[in-house]
Amino acid sequence: MKALVYHGPGKKAWEERPKPQIKDDEDAIVKVVKTTICGTDLHILKGDVRDVEDGRVLGHEGIGIIEKVGSGVRNFKKGDKVLISCITSDGSCEFCKRGMYSHCEHGGWILGHLIDGTQAEYVRIPYADTSLYRIPEEINEDASVMLSDVFPTAFECGVLNGQIKPGDTVGIVGAGPIGLAALLTAKFYSPARIIVMDVDEGRLSVARELGATDTLISTGADIADRVMELTGKKGVDVAIEAVGTPITFRICESIIAPGGHIANIGVFGEPVDLHMEKLWAQNITLTTRLVDTVTTPMLLKSVLSGALHPESLVTHHFRLDDIMKAYDTYSHAREEKALKVVLENR
Repeated sequence: MKALVYHGPGKKAWEERPKPQIKDDEDAIVKVVKTTICGTDLHILKGDVRDVEDGRVLGHEGIGIIEKVGSGVRNFKKGDKVLISCITSDGSCEFCKRGMYSHCEHGGWILGHLIDGTQAEYVRIPYADTSLYRIPEEINEDASVMLSDVFPTAFECGVLNGQIKPGDTVGIVGAGPIGLAALLTAKFYSPARIIVMDVDEGRLSVARELGATDTLISTGADIADRVMELTGKKGVDVAIEAVGTPITFRICESIIAPGGHIANIGVFGEPVDLHMEKLWAQNITLTTRLVDTVTTPMLLKSVLSGALHPESLVTHHFRLDDIMKAYDTYSHAREEKALKVVLENR
């Protein structure tokens, strides 16, 4: 089969690899129908994730058709159409029983990280019964791909951790796919105002189309002052960090209202300053989280009912064997006006 293979920082290749085989009784082999590229894949290619080995097949998102299952798989069979979760869960360890699938003792984020991933014609999924979800035929395929990672991540780490309530004012720093997914799922809880900030006016235009009440270019030292003007000098009740840089985290610190909640989603590759000299008496809450994907079934139901349209974030389509071009497009997202790209293997 063909797959996108990592060969060290800055090096990747679309090359021939052995087709995966059943290793354990709980495995499934899935023919990939559609997959996508994540910002985390770009971090890997920069060399930021040091435990990704030379020769690893990248990718942790996608949908497909089951080709073969191990003898221990009970919930799926050959021919089933499935959503591949970005998080692998054995369903039985201490962390899984607490709903913290991301810290599964035998799984977690392993696809495209510690084992071969989904940017390939076929992929092996360990613990298939608890790491795959059956897809109803009537659900849009692009929407399903977005439920592998970006929407559970935005919803769990941003919206649920942020404890958004009806009437809240929400500030989202970053209008990339994660920030926009947070915008869409925040609307489940009827906040009064959603202020989205980004450096790219093109992405802010998309945010307005998706329901942001206010958008602000986040460059400039006065960004906090502009948010305060919009909120009557009170600040936001929930600040969602959806980028992962010291600058964007500092914006969240500077716009949070007393009693507010900073919900971090962004992946940080360097230290940030926590300005306790200003925050110590403000009664704020700061949360971090790695997506657990416990909300995937609920999000699937929301898509099925028409309450959520994750496919609205898909801007580009490619054939799977055009993945090198897709990476180039995604790596130049601002110039290409790219949000999520979908790669199709038929």
